Amino acid sequence: MGMNIPSAKRRGEPDIIIDINTTPLIDVMLVLLVMLIITIPIQLHAVNLNLPLGQPPVSLVKPEVLKIDVDAHNVIYLNGTPVAGGKPELLSRLHEAAAQPVQPEVHLRADRQAKYNTFAEVMVAVNQVGLSKVGVVGSEQFITQ
Repeated sequence: MGMNIPSAKRRGEPDIIIDINTTPLIDVMLVLLVMLIITIPIQLHAVNLNLPLGQPPVSLVKPEVLKIDVDAHNVIYLNGTPVAGGKPELLSRLHEAAAQPVQPEVHLRADRQAKYNTFAEVMVAVNQVGLSKVGVVGSEQFITQ
């Protein structure tokens, strides 16, 4: 620790400049910060919930599954039978399924060679009739390695 004394100027009187050495102050602050971090208790970010115990009842009714397939030649199959009338017949058969008291699950599977336009039309038709339980299955065929 010392003073910075510059050389004499014009009149021979030196200007005394005293700088404060901040290194010990920073060291003390760092020690205090580490002590503060160590002494603070660890906060547990948890919410205690009272969950019910036991097993939920098993559903004996299996949901109906409506399988829609689009093959490589863009032919639409509904539960394994081709839809010959095109989009109007598909819409009428989907309306029948949507009118059931319990909505069926729709499993949509498209072939790798099928056009995306056909797949999109089927998705739009399913959405138009109001079926909301829709799943796209068989997408692992699109993964290239």
